[in-house]
Amino acid sequence: MTGLTKHLKLISAALSIFIITSASAQNEGFIYGKVTTEDGDVYEGPLRWGKEEVYWTDMFNASKRENKNLDYLTSRELDDLEDRYRDNDDNLISRFVSITWDDDYDGKFIHEFSTEFGNIKSLKIRSNSRVEVELKNGEYIEVNGSGYNDIGAKISVLDRELGLIKLSWNNLEEIEFLPSPPSLSESFGEPLYGTVFCELGEFTGYVQWDHDERVSTDVLDGEEDGDDYEIAFGKIESIERDGYSSSIVKLKSGRELDLRGTNDVDDDNKGIIVTVKGLGRVDIEWDDFDRVVFKSAPSSAADYSSFSSPKKIKGTVTVDNGDKHSGEIIYDLDEEYTFELLNGEKDDTKFIIPFSKISSIVPRRSDEAAITLKSGDELILEDSQDVSDKNLGVLIKTGSDRVYVPWDRIEKITLD
Repeated sequence: MTGLTKHLKLISAALSIFIITSASAQNEGFIYGKVTTEDGDVYEGPLRWGKEEVYWTDMFNASKRENKNLDYLTSRELDDLEDRYRDNDDNLISRFVSITWDDDYDGKFIHEFSTEFGNIKSLKIRSNSRVEVELKNGEYIEVNGSGYNDIGAKISVLDRELGLIKLSWNNLEEIEFLPSPPSLSESFGEPLYGTVFCELGEFTGYVQWDHDERVSTDVLDGEEDGDDYEIAFGKIESIERDGYSSSIVKLKSGRELDLRGTNDVDDDNKGIIVTVKGLGRVDIEWDDFDRVVFKSAPSSAADYSSFSSPKKIKGTVTVDNGDKHSGEIIYDLDEEYTFELLNGEKDDTKFIIPFSKISSIVPRRSDEAAITLKSGDELILEDSQDVSDKNLGVLIKTGSDRVYVPWDRIEKITLD
């Protein structure tokens, strides 16, 4: 890997240590942008959301404020959706949708908004909980932060003149995303990259440990024989689960530790996420995790320019009576861009796949679907709204025509 670490520099007391790297294409994988505060101050440099998102492939999560696609359904179709999704307590079974039962359909079937940061042109902060997301194609999506921590997070900026600055969300006006320069004097660290071995097999890519730690300067906590350890991930060669309550941590120096006592190394770990090229994100539960072996990341990370202007999902829907409808597809009455995500599980391992990676979707039983990737690989996924009979169905737009097909009538969806 190019861009070898030269030396460490303390940026600010009691804050963080950042790695100063030489010019490297890897630097272009960092989120980079210009932040404007309500006071008119402007800061520019690599950005990090709290202690989490730092790469263009990381996810920005929020909640959509409305679902205009409902306007294309008839009253009977909307009533059928209500009947399917209301339980005895008037709550939606699925965790991916929020419904409020009132006299009209405003506010119903509101979905999560998730996208990789590389698809966003700017964030315009309208309040502590409301944001206008400007996509690279110039379109806007209004979102709020209810249930998500990306809106309201403290934003760290490695300003090119001032160094590390941590900005409160309530003092922000706009965040404009820009291509990362190939040469950065300072960065948040090097990527955590490696191969994760689990019950389903092995996955190689960028690693998020415990859903949070993702760079070499992040720290793994644990204790052994009464001694507390805080080890920078950059010093770790591998981590192996040792039952439910501890992990064997092997350092690059050759030393091994059997650590316990924190959620970094025991069954309180939230899971290990791997971002896999050509697939998407794989979220592996602690119980299914075996070990991870870290290695140098590829020299060419996904930079801002590698995310093209967002495109609409297009393809053909085959119905159970043999009819075929081609055009723009709004999946689950919600996802309409190829950067949006299909969620599903296989043996308790979660898959989060951009529609841009998917070739076809075939509903199977009431609780699963066969997903064929553009790579040719096939996954049978279950246990989520996107791939079960909780799916709200699809809307196909061809010119001025709109056709709605309920999930239980779909034979196959073939994506362009």
